[in-house]
This record gives sequence, structure tokens and C-alpha cells, in this order.
Amino acid sequence: MYFESRSQAGELLARELAPLYRYENCVVLALSDGGVLVGSEIAAALHAMLTLLVIEDIEIPGENIKFGGVSQDGNFTYNSSFSSGEVEEYVSEFHGYLEDQKREVFQKINRLLGDGGLVDHEMLRDQTVILVTDGIDDTTIIDVAVDFLKPIRIEKLVAAVPVVSVPAVDKLHLAADELHILDVKQNFMGTQHYYEDNELPSHEEVIARINQIILNWR
Repeated sequence: MYFESRSQAGELLARELAPLYRYENCVVLALSDGGVLVGSEIAAALHAMLTLLVIEDIEIPGENIKFGGVSQDGNFTYNSSFSSGEVEEYVSEFHGYLEDQKREVFQKINRLLGDGGLVDHEMLRDQTVILVTDGIDDTTIIDVAVDFLKPIRIEKLVAAVPVVSVPAVDKLHLAADELHILDVKQNFMGTQHYYEDNELPSHEEVIARINQIILNWR
């Protein structure tokens, strides 16, 4: 399945979600800038708040494999697809590099947080949280999001994603209470492959969209 744009994909998901969650106590939690474009359509249709959880990945040097990710609270979450033995091996081999990367990405996150419009725990408490992004290849982004939500008492966790890989949908079945997935790919080609329009807004434009979402309720 291919989409004209992330907004079009969001409209398709909104049609599924609106009969279930319109006017309910919901927050749409985007996990990427592209996810904000998807999520803004859902939030507008549901009359829900939209916010962004900033996540930065850390890759293993030279292997193009995500070792884990850091969320805006500073916690590092390992990619759950690694065994404990693999984690120990990588930590032993790349300890200094990984610690440097954690510090660098957390500094980057703090700079982004300075723009405002981002998530806090109280916004999500006792809400149905709808996780949204534009596509998921590996499980790292799911692992980080679930780790971030662990200390927060929420009503339900719903995942709404246009396109995911098989490992990602397997992980979502374990992590979320309810899934709304438009397509599952055996051979995931990268998120951009599934959209005709791949122009993404700047981070400043993303924050502006989040702050204006109530004006776009329909």
C-alpha cells in the first residue's frame, strides 16, 4: 500500500478511529516529525490533543543497526531485538562511543525541547494514548515509547501507524491494547518509499502545527 502523503495516511487512520474515540479522553502522541503530519489528521478528527515525544536513535558504529534510543526524559532504552548476550558484547566493545552518543543526543533533545509544544506526563495521565508515526521498521522506537510511558497511569494504549514491518507489528501486538495498521510489509523498504510526497516540515513548523491543532478540530 502506498500513500500520496502522510496527511492522506492520517485521514485513512482517522476514519477508523473516529467512531471509536471521537470526543473521548484521548491524546495523540506522535513519535516523529512525520508522525505529527499523520497525527494531526487523527487529532483533528477526534477533537484530541496532539503532542510529540522526542526520540533520538543511537546506532552501532559501521553496522547501520539501532542499538537503542534516548527519549526526552534522558532514559536510554535498548533495542529489544538484541539478546542479553548481544547487548553485553556491544556495550563492552563500544562503551565509550555509546556513552558519548547518549550525551550528544540528550543535548540535542534539550535544544528541541526549548521550542515548547512537547509532551509532559500530566498531559497523558488517565488518557487513552494513541501512538502515531509515519512508519516503523525496527522495534526501537516502540521500545523507547513504551519505556517512557511505563511510569504514567494511562487508560489504554492504541497504536495507529500507516505502514510497519513484520517485526514491528509483532512488537506492537505485545505493547499496545489495540492496533490500527494500514499495511504490514514483509520486506520494509524504508518509510519514505511508501509516500509520494516526502517533504517534511522543519522542527519549528512541527511545533507550530502541534500548538495550532485545536484550531483545526473538525
